[in-house]
Amino acid sequence: MPGFEIFGDEERKEVQDVLDTGVLFRYGFDQARKGHRKAKTFEAELSKLTGAQYCHLCSSGTAALSIALAACGVGAGDEVIVPPFTFVATIEAVLEAGAVPVFAEIDETLCLNPDAVNAVITPRTKAVLPVHMCGSMARIDEIKDLCDKKQLVLIEDACQAIGGSFNGKALGTFGQMGCFSFDPVKTITCGEGGAVVTNDENLYKIAEQYADHGHDHIGDDRGLEGHPVLGTNYRISELNAAVGLAQLRKLDYILKKQRVHKKAIKDALAQFPEVSFRRIPDENGDSATFLSFFLPDESKARKIAGELGNAGVDACFYWYDNNWHYLRQWDHLKRLKSAAKLPAELFEHCQNYDEINLPLSDKIIGRTISMLIKLSWTEEELSQRIEKIVEVIGKH
Repeated sequence: MPGFEIFGDEERKEVQDVLDTGVLFRYGFDQARKGHRKAKTFEAELSKLTGAQYCHLCSSGTAALSIALAACGVGAGDEVIVPPFTFVATIEAVLEAGAVPVFAEIDETLCLNPDAVNAVITPRTKAVLPVHMCGSMARIDEIKDLCDKKQLVLIEDACQAIGGSFNGKALGTFGQMGCFSFDPVKTITCGEGGAVVTNDENLYKIAEQYADHGHDHIGDDRGLEGHPVLGTNYRISELNAAVGLAQLRKLDYILKKQRVHKKAIKDALAQFPEVSFRRIPDENGDSATFLSFFLPDESKARKIAGELGNAGVDACFYWYDNNWHYLRQWDHLKRLKSAAKLPAELFEHCQNYDEINLPLSDKIIGRTISMLIKLSWTEEELSQRIEKIVEVIGKH
């Protein structure tokens, strides 16, 4: 990870196909396309890969979340249960939907704890939005069972977990809809892009319409198409889709390489009794984009994270101090600082996010270090990295 490490002739060919037609827009211009439809081809191949019946490609993972929330009927005043450990876009999408984020504790999967989810359900709860963070999975079977029992919408944020699975079933396909991101630093990239998948034909139709100003895409004259719903513009361009299509076809290679590199580092760390590893409900389904491990306490984790950086071990993340991926540093959310007044501010049941207390999550994230697993490491570079890691941790 990420896919841009292996850009090659495959991406260039797909992009050149689009440039040769002169059609960068994903809809219409059928004769000029010369048979090239990169977005549609990507959608078909991602559907096949995930086992989902339907897929819609869009402009970003954030867009995918907004599309899924809208298609599933999540809107003004609805409560959506979310984790405090995620990229902030998960929360932004809920707020933009006019809904209210409700935070629940994570566990040592680094994802939502199903018991904690159950504890914060109220009559206003509409949906649960688990995030499969850092390439691995939540206890998604338990979360799905809970949502089914409580009749709640389940939308999976699998933006960091393309290619991951649980018991042979692709992450993103357990709920009503699943969301993926293909931004510049994801496992595969479109430059900018995202996708939603679903097995529900009606949800797919609404998603496709909502992402394109409500167009129903019926007929061969875009100007005469109907508008069943109000929507917005979350379209992806054919150029972005072309890059992503080439990357998608490399996913098996990417996952295999990540798993080999991750295992080598994890095996080296296993010699240290004070190091423990993130809980992964299905090791075979781990996409291996990160190796996440725990130190005994916050002080030691913070110190070792700093020393790893000083030793030249790059791409090591101490999430507890991270600006974008953990609630603790989201001052703009805590004070609801926005360009304009947010719908959530109008609801009495909106939490005071500045007073949220999630001690179990703080304790877990405070002890966590995550290492990005790169594709481009040579055997020598991987060996040197392991030597540096062992040396740093061995001192403690």
